Amino acid sequence: MPSDSDKVTDIVVPQFDRHFFDGTQQFTQIGQGGIGGKAKGLANIHRRLHQHFDEHPIPGVTVNIPTLTVLATGVFEQFLKENDLHEVAYSTDLRDDEIALAFQQAELPAHVVGDLRALIEQVHTPLAIRSSSYLEDAMYQPFASVYTTKMIPNNQFDADTRFRRLTEAIKFIYASTFFHNAKSYIQATEHTTEEERMAVIIQESVGLRHGDRHYPHICGVARSYNFYPIGHATPEEGVIDLALGLGRVIVDEGQAWTYSPAHPRANPPYTQVSDLLKQTQTHFWAVNMGPPPPYDPIRDTEYIQKFSLQDAEEDRVLRFLASTYNAQDDRLESGIGSPGPRVLNFAPILQMDIMPLNILLQRVVKLCEDELKLPVEIEFAVTLDPKHALPARFGFLQVRPMVVSTDPVDIAPEDMEGNKVLVAADHVLGNGEVEEIRDLVFVKPEAFSAMETRVIAYEIEIINRELLKQKKPYLLMGFGRWGSSDPSLGIPVNFGQISGAKVIVETTLPDLMVTLSQGSHFFHNLTSFRILYFSIPHHDRRKINWEWITAQTPAWESDHVRHVELSSPLAVRVDGRSGRGVIRR
Repeated sequence: MPSDSDKVTDIVVPQFDRHFFDGTQQFTQIGQGGIGGKAKGLANIHRRLHQHFDEHPIPGVTVNIPTLTVLATGVFEQFLKENDLHEVAYSTDLRDDEIALAFQQAELPAHVVGDLRALIEQVHTPLAIRSSSYLEDAMYQPFASVYTTKMIPNNQFDADTRFRRLTEAIKFIYASTFFHNAKSYIQATEHTTEEERMAVIIQESVGLRHGDRHYPHICGVARSYNFYPIGHATPEEGVIDLALGLGRVIVDEGQAWTYSPAHPRANPPYTQVSDLLKQTQTHFWAVNMGPPPPYDPIRDTEYIQKFSLQDAEEDRVLRFLASTYNAQDDRLESGIGSPGPRVLNFAPILQMDIMPLNILLQRVVKLCEDELKLPVEIEFAVTLDPKHALPARFGFLQVRPMVVSTDPVDIAPEDMEGNKVLVAADHVLGNGEVEEIRDLVFVKPEAFSAMETRVIAYEIEIINRELLKQKKPYLLMGFGRWGSSDPSLGIPVNFGQISGAKVIVETTLPDLMVTLSQGSHFFHNLTSFRILYFSIPHHDRRKINWEWITAQTPAWESDHVRHVELSSPLAVRVDGRSGRGVIRR
């Protein structure tokens, strides 16, 4: 059951006074109980942000947490009880859509309806309805992306329709507490679904409206530790991912411009400009402010839509964010003053300093580190003045602690060679040693197809579920980017489908070249669970010993996946300082 730790230490969150934007408080709660992990993190940093940037402002930039109110966990508990939803919620047989439909048909507690109605009558701009569960953002089980967020345009003429859309979104967040992915995730932790309590954040959406689209100029993730430093960058200098539009493109899809805040002008890790054109952001997400889509209250993307960079150029938002490819000279030119393909590398901001974003991010990350006494990951969104970039607004959306192990693990050069080596890599996420794995699950090389990745994800889920029941950690190996939202780039598993894996290996193929994204929720869960993650390009000098692996007798196999039980445990070692790792038999 939740304890007093669910409440924000030394911070009293005032009750919602039925005034949202024009109230005396920008951070309030509705109902009794805790405010959950996500809101707790924001509340802890809320006062520090105001104090710091009031005393040390950055000219032309407003820094704040977008106005929000939190529907406390007591409302969730009352909702389940009054609507007799416990049997539905804890069912192991019902599909997600069946659970969601039952929740949509239920009624919110009467005592909060007045507050929600008062809020929606005042607000006519998009809202983000976010999860903030009791267990969310816990240090070693952070639940990143396990629950959902729903954006609503909130631009309907009549308050009745806006109110229905708000309550539908709240019920959808409640229902996601009991979706299959969440239950599978919790199974891999020390907790149970019965312990979970859900608070819901109702927050203004940072962005500007461009016709039928509403989105920020910049979304981003900043981390104070970089698991994959390149060039002169060091792990302790951190890493930043930037993208255009809603943050889904980074945290769920892994598309972003990645750089070290200590070296914002460093050249990107691409040997040719053509590679850069392929790997950088090609689309963005925005709230759909136009004609309503087909009614679908149990889909998280109901009111958001994917758009092209051409749409962004028509909205006149690229001038401060993009460069242009000059084909004649085979080089990039900062800005969009000439015709040609656009590349979202944020050069006008990072190289020409039209806005002090990098300095601002370094200060915000340091402030959060000082507050949490740990390395941190933050999410943010930025809007710019359409004509001059400044004034700008920096919206602080989330902060969570990072797990960074620093225990020394020494790997000698000879440890990386020899016939006992199954896998050796120079690009490994994590740090530490694992010696209890006797189970190997891998995608069969001869059976892999980018057209079959959804099927592969399902087959992996089957064996993951069985190994979790047996409490047997395993080594998972496959092709492309694990957790990719684009099935053509890898195997689109969610974390709950592979939650029993203790070590994960990904490798590329000649026709499947992808880069790791360390700004995504998927990878935050990997690091928080201290899962060791090996990445091996197919052209790397290090090779996987597929000959030995595929020669082992399977204990179980499907069309695409094989499970092998080994007679003796594997020895896995990863040196987080050098990024090297080895798996030996």
